[in-house]
Amino acid sequence: MPSFDILSKVDPQLLDNAVNITKKEVANRFDFKDAVVEIDFNKKDMKLALETSDDMKMRQLVEILINRANKQGISPHAFDMSKDSYQSGKTVKQDIVVKNGLKQEDAKKINKLIKDSGLKVQSQIMDDILRVTGKKIDDLQDVMQVCKTAELDLPLQFENMRS
Repeated sequence: MPSFDILSKVDPQLLDNAVNITKKEVANRFDFKDAVVEIDFNKKDMKLALETSDDMKMRQLVEILINRANKQGISPHAFDMSKDSYQSGKTVKQDIVVKNGLKQEDAKKINKLIKDSGLKVQSQIMDDILRVTGKKIDDLQDVMQVCKTAELDLPLQFENMRS
């Protein structure tokens, strides 16, 4: 039976490239001249630690980082921006967590979306992956389209398409 996997992951190397490009761009920008700007990427925990001299520069830095990551093929939905920036002495800091892997509640939401679509496919949750199987490849492609058009705020990838 044809099947494929729905997952949500971010390649750490692509994100590291986006961080390095952001650092270069910030170093060349006039509005960041003589400003404290630090970007630390922890590959193990998939966290970004940003530090700038004021709140306006923090917003600009986050915008630059998301644009550069988007050009590297990383969805803006991959960044968890729920935590606001905070003052730390003379600088402003912000921690950004990169979403990696489908959480159980997100997998259940996608599973319910697939069931509600009425397509003749089966889906099962396997750790941080959702496997979808069906009799026809066309049904699986319809499931992909349903997941892409839904407002899930998740960076989804579709892999391991087997017929």
